[in-house]
Amino acid sequence: MSALESLGRSLADAVKKLLRLPIVDEKAVRELVKDLQRVLLAADVNVDLVLQMSRKVEERSLNEALPPGVSRREHVIKVLYEEITRFLGEKPAKVSLEPKRSTTIMLVGIQGSGKTTGAVKLARFYQKRGLRAAIVCTDTFRPGAFEQLKQLADRVGVPTYGSKDGKPERIAREGLENFRKQGFDLILVDTAGRHKNERDLMEEMRRLSEAVKPDEVMLVIDGTIGQQAASQAAAFNQSTTVGSIFVTKLDGSAKGGGALSAVTATGSKIKFIGTGEKIEDIEQFVPANFVGRLMGMGDIQGLVERVREAELSLARGKTRDILHGRFTLKDMYEQMEAVRKMGPLKKIWSMIPGGYSLPEDMVEVAEKRLDSWRVIIQSMCKEEVENPKIIDSSRTRRIARGSGRSERDVKELLNQYSAMKKMMKSMRRQQSTLMRRLQFSA
Repeated sequence: MSALESLGRSLADAVKKLLRLPIVDEKAVRELVKDLQRVLLAADVNVDLVLQMSRKVEERSLNEALPPGVSRREHVIKVLYEEITRFLGEKPAKVSLEPKRSTTIMLVGIQGSGKTTGAVKLARFYQKRGLRAAIVCTDTFRPGAFEQLKQLADRVGVPTYGSKDGKPERIAREGLENFRKQGFDLILVDTAGRHKNERDLMEEMRRLSEAVKPDEVMLVIDGTIGQQAASQAAAFNQSTTVGSIFVTKLDGSAKGGGALSAVTATGSKIKFIGTGEKIEDIEQFVPANFVGRLMGMGDIQGLVERVREAELSLARGKTRDILHGRFTLKDMYEQMEAVRKMGPLKKIWSMIPGGYSLPEDMVEVAEKRLDSWRVIIQSMCKEEVENPKIIDSSRTRRIARGSGRSERDVKELLNQYSAMKKMMKSMRRQQSTLMRRLQFSA
């Protein structure tokens, strides 16, 4: 389980615990605050910041007057959501790209922070949004740096420029001139990371900035260093007026919460976070959406964005039927296949409001079996696809023979279908007025 997954699950559990209580009184609020403190401290968030936030949550939850039609329970959840969002920065940092000219972003960071992979992730992020992106590698210090970058970039069709030797400033100028002549919208400059401390990092940033004259300097910070990220962010924030931060490696360390909180506490602007090892595992950091997902409220904007990227289109009536648990085996397969194009099933489902988590076994089975299920469904007659209840043992044997799969595989598909129908109906029953009421002050 990743650092952010662990943090999100713990926070969502604390929220669900409150929602299950028959009465939300002073004792319940204080218990929530204790849970909040445990969750944030486990995520390596600074103790003083944890105490500051928890005091604010308790004070507002108990002392603020309730708006008309809002229960104490709903008010407490809203306060928790607002305080964590405020803590991480209420407004997302804007990404400015000017039309009809090349925008240059220079990436800096200490050795091992993830700049090279981060550069390719950023290029891919903008590439998927219709921009032509390219990368210039100025790292001549680390053996094989350019080869590594080129290998990663070639996978997604992003052009690169670099050299095994020569001065970084000269390589940067040549690469920029080359890509600007070709009319690229975005040029990312990947720099060396041979420095081990903030002072050397800032010195190299200043020196290269004079040569590159970037539109923006982006500091890449390793999310696994936790609270230590604050010193890098603070030094960077004082050294450049046009800057942003990309926090990487938030997929495998318990210190993820510490890194995010440490950076935001310096007043620095986080624009992107890396949530996995794959090139696609990058997200624009929007605090409100991020906190919504952590609390189990979902991230509608994030989900819509992924749907747009995958060019997924569902008929409104079909969507309504599926959410009501009315769908055929073919419908289930088509939608799971479409969702798979957007990314890992588990990540997509975490964006849906209501905080519904797909069971681990259901996710694993669905991810691994989709190709096999397609063949099985194709071996069924129309009546069986539309009404799987009629599939008895003899039909199961016939379908297994026709598809070249085992009877167990056929039964597994049918069990998954039944589980999905129950889950959809359960989700619909669980939908409360919470999210609507949370918007009353918006």
